[in-house]
Amino acid sequence: MSNALEIDLIPVLRDNYVHIVREPASGAVAIVDPSVADPVVAALEARGLAPDLILCTHHHPDHVGGVPGLRRHYRAQVVAPAAERQRIGTADRWVDEGDEIAFGGTTARVIAIPGHTAGHIAFHFSREKVLFCGDTLFSLGCGRLFEGTADEMWHSLLKIRALDPATRICCAHEYTEANGRFALSLEPGNAALVERMREVAALRRAGRPTVPTRLDRECATNPFLRPESPEIRRRLGLEEADDVAVFAEIRRRKDRF
Repeated sequence: MSNALEIDLIPVLRDNYVHIVREPASGAVAIVDPSVADPVVAALEARGLAPDLILCTHHHPDHVGGVPGLRRHYRAQVVAPAAERQRIGTADRWVDEGDEIAFGGTTARVIAIPGHTAGHIAFHFSREKVLFCGDTLFSLGCGRLFEGTADEMWHSLLKIRALDPATRICCAHEYTEANGRFALSLEPGNAALVERMREVAALRRAGRPTVPTRLDRECATNPFLRPESPEIRRRLGLEEADDVAVFAEIRRRKDRF
């Protein structure tokens, strides 16, 4: 039996992706971070699917805005972070670190990853090596610190970095090209990054998404997972600083890039 989840990306708004996830053994279907409802309903109908779960990583409108519309069409269970209950308002199940969510013949474990928002969570399918991480880790980037501190975000990223290197990272935005330009400004000597940006450019010219990415590729090329890099530290003038300080400076510079 294959352990793969079938994942379709539905592009919505300017640069968001909504994920339609299917567990083949059971046919169970989940929607992750529905920004809007109508394009998702259309995609589901085109595939002959109806969702069993709606998984929300955090409270921002471009991640939960489609929930009311989807609930009008389907009887799916909405799962959302307990720490953001006041911001999200309506869900069927509120979850936090370590909670498990049955999905057909498999299970997702909740990982608390605050930083972008105070209660941000990820959904980790360890058997299938898939992580839905919302706006915490991007392809070649990470989310802005709207509600958390650099220390919180760095420790959230450490949780992700500790997962199986083959884990597919399913983030919610198409930011790779812009993130890569910033990454090259910090680590132009990283041959893996240079090669990856060639691949990214080819994908975008073809109108194809650059995500999901893989954790091992992110660890090799994403500056937000690489504060230990001597080249990055030299560029920042922080050769002797701790990792949190280096990460915080990378984030500050990206905010102004």
